[in-house]
Amino acid sequence: MSYVDGVSLEPRQVFCYLNLNYPVDGAIDEFMFQKSSTFRHPYPISNVVPGDFTYDGKLDLLVMSQSTNNQNALDISLYMANAGGDFAYPIFVPPSTLSQPIPIDTNGDMKIDLLGITPQSSSSSSPIQIWENAWNSSIDDSPVFNIVNPSFEGTQCKIANPHSNAVVDLNGDCLADIFLLCDNGSANKYYQIWVNNKDAGFSLAQTGSLPSGIQSISFADIDRDGTIDMVFVTCSSVSATGVGTDCSINIAYNKQLPLCASSTVVNTRNGQRVCRPPEQLCTADPNFKFDFTESSNNDAFVRIPVASLFPGSSSNPSLLVLDTTFTPPLPLPIKLGDANLDGYTDLLFIVDSVDVQHERTPTLVMSVPCGKGEVGCSANGSGRRGFSLVTKGAEFLSSVNDARGVAFLDMDEDGTLDVMVQRSGAAGQGNVVFIQNNFYYDAFFLKAIVLNGACDNGWCSIPNSDEKYHPFGVSYSGATYKYTVLDTTGRRSAAQVGQLPQTSYHALQTPYAFFGLGRTNNYIENLFVGCTKHNDQHFINMEGVIPNSKVVILPPPAGSADDAPWKKELYLRPGEWIPWVTVTVVVGTLLLAVVVFVLHLNEKREDELERRRASHHINFDAL
Repeated sequence: MSYVDGVSLEPRQVFCYLNLNYPVDGAIDEFMFQKSSTFRHPYPISNVVPGDFTYDGKLDLLVMSQSTNNQNALDISLYMANAGGDFAYPIFVPPSTLSQPIPIDTNGDMKIDLLGITPQSSSSSSPIQIWENAWNSSIDDSPVFNIVNPSFEGTQCKIANPHSNAVVDLNGDCLADIFLLCDNGSANKYYQIWVNNKDAGFSLAQTGSLPSGIQSISFADIDRDGTIDMVFVTCSSVSATGVGTDCSINIAYNKQLPLCASSTVVNTRNGQRVCRPPEQLCTADPNFKFDFTESSNNDAFVRIPVASLFPGSSSNPSLLVLDTTFTPPLPLPIKLGDANLDGYTDLLFIVDSVDVQHERTPTLVMSVPCGKGEVGCSANGSGRRGFSLVTKGAEFLSSVNDARGVAFLDMDEDGTLDVMVQRSGAAGQGNVVFIQNNFYYDAFFLKAIVLNGACDNGWCSIPNSDEKYHPFGVSYSGATYKYTVLDTTGRRSAAQVGQLPQTSYHALQTPYAFFGLGRTNNYIENLFVGCTKHNDQHFINMEGVIPNSKVVILPPPAGSADDAPWKKELYLRPGEWIPWVTVTVVVGTLLLAVVVFVLHLNEKREDELERRRASHHINFDAL
């Protein structure tokens, strides 16, 4: 099993840390990161994107920094991973504008391309460009990328800076689409959604205006209906310190085909599909839609004032939406993750207590069923999901008062999401703190990661060496997961999760997908896994996956036949309860053996008595 390592930044230096979470006696009791390598970059660093850009199964680092020749451009350098764990001298990549490019596989070869705008194309009516992966290890001085025009069918927009661009499936076909946050020069921004048509390129499926005062956008399945929704913050204004005024948390639910109640339900009406059967979750809905209309008749858009999450508070709480310790300031999106494993997405953000010396505290808000009085629900208790502030057991979170960034990750690999808090250091307690999730939840989880097919999905070898390694260091964006599961009452539900949909502006997302399953007494019925390959069928359906496990999926390498098999690996995490389960099984087996033995003796004695009675029986008909 692999563990998540870390990369930290100083203005001109990158530090890489290895996670030393070794299993000891069936449990993980080490929480330590060891510095493995470091390198200096000649210019102040704006962003680092980890990924396997050379298709060798090792994690390279793409470093973006402010250009010294053009104040409106970003210089891009690739630091390739060496066999010893360090990094080679940088390879310079064609620059972009200040709108940071995003990693994406545009041509279905499972290699990392980039999507963005070059300084030369910024003034064009079709400004978007693709940094197409052209790396060839057999050629000396091979270029990493070639700049090409994208295969886009529709009118392109100018990407905003900062933006919330994402590679995520929005029409439900388990094939990652492109979400772009656009800037038309006015105060209000708008968005474009380009759906992936494989070899036919991308087509513009939806465009629309976004609410005024919008900040960063995050993506997750909020209401567990098997579709990806949007979560974002709107504020009337933002101060020079990055604190918003009159902020609200907004949820735009994705209007898509719902899940059919069962496989036997008729899923078409008048020739139109009305729902997705559990065995056909990766069916595209061309009529998917986001509606940002704030109306009592539209339950697909909810606006939650931040103040409503803190009833009775006297500190006038607001949200920290920009990290001004960086130049330029970094946007701070709401972090999404299932902290209590109930299958519904929870929210993590930083609250600024304006009236209490600007204390900046990480805050966790749990998703709860709608009811009267629940925040996010209507007055009569209807709605999709409500939200409740976590106070009990969150004392360590509330004790931090100098937070400048937060993120979810499973640091100790115990199947629950912990919290990493970046601190300004004003409190004199360091710059990073990890807060372990010690709540007990009677629920299950699943981790999954899709790799990129490097080394033909086998062992990778190092030239002129006998050493081999697994190609786990890929950090692949664009994989999609959909699953159905039955709860303890027999109710079936579906959910969708994307793998690493955003990487720009220090997004701090994990390279794997983590989803809570809630309470269930069964296997996962159907786990659909999609990738960006352009084969006829770009996904597989895995049945009967064991909960509380980690699944590694290896799609066929680039160039494989359409019927090439996918490889799957399942890792079960040993827990402290394994010995007790073993004892219970052994004792139960012995008790059953004793019962069977006693019944066998009774049956044998009854047979003997029956035989004796038969031997004394007189046949009067024979007399």
